[in-house]
Amino acid sequence: MKIALLGYGKMGKTIEEIAVNRGHEIVLKLEDDIDNFELDKMDIDVAIDFSIPKAAFKNITTCFKSDIPVVCGTTGWLDDYEKAIELCKKENSAFIYASNFSVGVNLFFELNRKLAKIMNGMSDYAVEIEEIHHTEKQDAPSGTAISLAQQIIAENDQKNNWQLDHAEADEIPIKAKRIENVPGTHTVSYASEIDTIEIMHTAKSRQGFALGAVVAAEWIKGKKGVFSMKDVLSDQLK
Repeated sequence: MKIALLGYGKMGKTIEEIAVNRGHEIVLKLEDDIDNFELDKMDIDVAIDFSIPKAAFKNITTCFKSDIPVVCGTTGWLDDYEKAIELCKKENSAFIYASNFSVGVNLFFELNRKLAKIMNGMSDYAVEIEEIHHTEKQDAPSGTAISLAQQIIAENDQKNNWQLDHAEADEIPIKAKRIENVPGTHTVSYASEIDTIEIMHTAKSRQGFALGAVVAAEWIKGKKGVFSMKDVLSDQLK
């Protein structure tokens, strides 16, 4: 498979290593912005975008217009997500966005949904999310933390939004910390006066995120439509 890497920072380099080890070829490597590349004249099977928030939308939509499927793990650009979805459908292309491509995190998402459903109506317990990442991460809270909050809100009759740090009674507080050399740690806690229930996912390196992105790229090749990591991992999540 011929892959374009849009965003060639630490994550892009890790994706490259894994993709090459799995027998794929990297045919394009861009630092951030796709600019004026004539992608329709290049032989590209899938683009993987781990760029920066200000470049992501342009990168993604440029690929759609050149009939190149996109796997995107860039966070912080989601105000334009619906526009990207509309253009994907208009161009009959293919798209997977995930706040986190790690297989472990997507299993964690399923656990979070199930726990949120169980805890709905347990008014003695206050829910909170904490995320810790490396100091180079540009957005806060993380896309993964936002996904966790949205999953809880979908199952919780008393919560309708999230807020960074301080939250109202009908909101979920997300605490974001930045510490050097932390790939990513996410904790969801339900605390009452007598006890606390917690679930946690701790990434040990970027390898899990990068591998999941390559697996998603392998899966989406030849498909049309808008998908999620739940589609990619459907067999494992049954």
